[in-house]
Amino acid sequence: MFRKPYLSLFCFLIVTIGLSMTGYCQPVDPASGGDPDVPITGIEILLGVGGLLGARRAYNNRKKNKSL
Repeated sequence: MFRKPYLSLFCFLIVTIGLSMTGYCQPVDPASGGDPDVPITGIEILLGVGGLLGARRAYNNRKKNKSL
């Protein structure tokens, strides 16, 4: 009963944070001599894998609750 308002609020916050972060992710000025390439470090990989595992667990829980 209370899941849909929280789900819509969560989606709204994710979209808002995602759109605000794109404003900060501007390319480096090539004349300044900075390195424009940013490698993906271990933290990003761990966050991605954790997100995938959480989504899988939520999907399995939802599927299990519907079958009851």
